[in-house]
Amino acid sequence: MTDHIAIGLGILIAALIGGDFVLTGGDNLLFVAKKFADMLEWLAFWR
Repeated sequence: MTDHIAIGLGILIAALIGGDFVLTGGDNLLFVAKKFADMLEWLAFWR
């Protein structure tokens, strides 16, 4: 991955997180974080 792609992805992710906080107050990000934690627990069980 080149520096330009990494910077572009970082800016895109930051913009999406900022947009979530502006539009929904971070509710969607919290939901995704909880589901990600559940997925990690499920993966750890099957490991």
